[in-house]
Amino acid sequence: MIVTPHAPVTARQAGERLGREPATIRKWAQRYKVRTFGRAGREVVYDYADLAVIEWCIWDGHEIPATPEERDELRTARRTASV
Repeated sequence: MIVTPHAPVTARQAGERLGREPATIRKWAQRYKVRTFGRAGREVVYDYADLAVIEWCIWDGHEIPATPEERDELRTARRTASV
């Protein structure tokens, strides 16, 4: 499965991509108020880019920004710094 950075994903899809259990993705979504795009049937659809920033913060030992907008700013700053 190919997932673009801003792709809408379910907890299962994000878990496969990030190497985490779907339950972990759902916990992150609740704890960190992950941006959602609605529902696909019974499943919530999340912003993959938002989840990926949370994963990076956890993996690298950084504090997780409180809002999706702050995580967008962090993602932009990281992208700019790597260019």
